Amino acid sequence: MRKFVSLILFLCALACSEKISVSDLNYINGYWEIQEVKFPDGKTKEYDVNLSIDYFECEQMKGFRKKMQPKFDGTFSTSSDAESFQIIQKEGLFWMIYKNDLSTWDEQLIEITKTKMVVKNKEGLSYHYRRFQPINAKP
Repeated sequence: MRKFVSLILFLCALACSEKISVSDLNYINGYWEIQEVKFPDGKTKEYDVNLSIDYFECEQMKGFRKKMQPKFDGTFSTSSDAESFQIIQKEGLFWMIYKNDLSTWDEQLIEITKTKMVVKNKEGLSYHYRRFQPINAKP
């Protein structure tokens, strides 16, 4: 009986989990800051303050990610460096495939909403992003 109840609970959890749709990928666009990183051993590193944030721009499953440094006046400084990526859907999962002259790597898109994004790399690190809210110190 216990096994049956466990199976039912497991199936309910699977059915209740929300999957990412192609239309959800529009949420990637914009400024994101890392809120926390979860390690495979269960440990977590939280980020209360970020000196740099990530800017994502994606259209038709292709895009780029760029590191930005927010300023107190609401603007950003950055370099011309950007990491290009392509999004592919494989077996119901979305993967962000990055490629540059030196390497290729991928991250699985675990969750994406208007305010939250989670990606996981092959090493098992999960990066939890929150939508960046600029600080405007103008009087």
